[in-house]
Amino acid sequence: MRNWFVGLLLVSLVCVWGCQPPDKKTDEAQDETQGAQQELKVAVAAPYTGGAAAFGDMIKRGAQLKEKEVNEAGGINGMKLTLLFRDDAGKGSEASLVAERIANDNEILAVVGHFNSACSLAGQTIYDRVGIVELSPGSTAVEVCEGSKWTFRNLYRDDFQGKFIAQYIDNVLTDLESVAVFFDNDDYGRGLRNAFVAEVENTELTLVASEAYERDTTNFKAQLTSIKSKKPDAIFISGLYTEAGLIVKQAREAGIIAQFFGADGIDNADFLTTAGSRAAEGTYITTPFLFGADDKKAQEMASNFEKLHGVPPDTWAALTYDAVGMIAEALQKTYNPEASVADNRTAIREHLAAIDTSEKGYKGITGLTYFDHNGDTIDKPAYVKTVKDGKFVAAEKQLGNLK
Repeated sequence: MRNWFVGLLLVSLVCVWGCQPPDKKTDEAQDETQGAQQELKVAVAAPYTGGAAAFGDMIKRGAQLKEKEVNEAGGINGMKLTLLFRDDAGKGSEASLVAERIANDNEILAVVGHFNSACSLAGQTIYDRVGIVELSPGSTAVEVCEGSKWTFRNLYRDDFQGKFIAQYIDNVLTDLESVAVFFDNDDYGRGLRNAFVAEVENTELTLVASEAYERDTTNFKAQLTSIKSKKPDAIFISGLYTEAGLIVKQAREAGIIAQFFGADGIDNADFLTTAGSRAAEGTYITTPFLFGADDKKAQEMASNFEKLHGVPPDTWAALTYDAVGMIAEALQKTYNPEASVADNRTAIREHLAAIDTSEKGYKGITGLTYFDHNGDTIDKPAYVKTVKDGKFVAAEKQLGNLK
C-alpha cells in the first residue's frame, strides 16, 4: 500500500513539473535568438584609417543614417538591416584581404564600396569569383566596372570628369590660357589626368607641364619648381585631398600664383585644413553632387544627418546614403529566406542590372540612378565648387548652365 502511494505521489509531481507552462525567461531568450537571426547583412568597405580616412568617416556616417531610417521604418520585410564596416585603408593590397573575408562570409549579401578605384579593382576579381555585388559610391576610374557583371557605381567616370574639367576651364575661366597637370601616380590620378589631357587638345588651352607624384608624399618642391618654370595660368591637381592640400600650401609658399583646380578626390574639408584657408582660397573642384536649397529630399537628409552626427554631410555621405538605399531596395524586392546565399546574392545583382532606364531609375537624393550594360551610371552630372572664405561653396557658374 505504501509503495503504491509513493509511486502515485512521484507521478503526480512529475506531471506537475512537466506540465508547467514554459519559463517566460526561456521564451524571451529564444525570441531574442530568433530575432538576432532575422538580419540582412551588408558590408560597407571604405578607408576608415590611413590617408583617406576622412572620406571613410563620411561614408560610414551616411551609411549609418540610411541604416537607421530603414530599420525605424520597419526594416526590410520585417528583418533588420545590419551594416558591417570593413576597413581597406584606401590600399589595394588591404582591399584584397578585406574582399576575401567579405566574400567568404555567408551572412553578407552585398557590398557597398569600395571608395578608392584601386580598392574596387582589387576586390573585383574576388567578388566576381564568388558572385557578390560591389556597389561603389566613390570609384571613378574608367575601368572599374568594365569586364565585371558584379560591379556597379552610382556616380560618373573619370573620362567624363576629366573632359568636364578641361571644358570648364576653357569655357568659364576664360582668362586662363595655359595649364599644367600634377597627378597622383595611381589608377585614379592617371586615368583622370589622361582624360583631362586628351580634352585639352580639343580646346584653346595649352598644356605646358605634366608631373607625377606618389601617394603619401609630403614634399613636392622639386615638381613644383619644374611646374613654376613653365609659368602655367592654372594647375590641375589630379589626386586626393591630403596631398592636394600640401601641394597648394607649398606652391603658395614657393610664390606660385596659378589658379588651382582639383577633381572630386579633393572634395573633403580636410583639404582646407591642410592647405590653410589663405592658400586654398579660390580653388575650384568638381563634385558629383551639390546640396541644393531647392531639393527637399536632400535638405531633409542633410538635416537628419546633422542631428545624428553633429556635422553636415558631404558628397560622399550622400552617395553612400543612396547606395545603401539601392541595396536595401534590392533586398526588399528579391530576398528569399528559403533560398541559398548564392541565389540571394545573384538576385541582388539581377535587380540592379535591370535598372537600365530612367523610368526604372532609383530616385535618391543625389538624383536618378540607372545603369548601362557595364554597371556604369548613365547621365549623372558633374558640378563645381570653389573655396570662398575658408569653405567650399557652389561656384557661381556651372557648366550645365552655359549656352
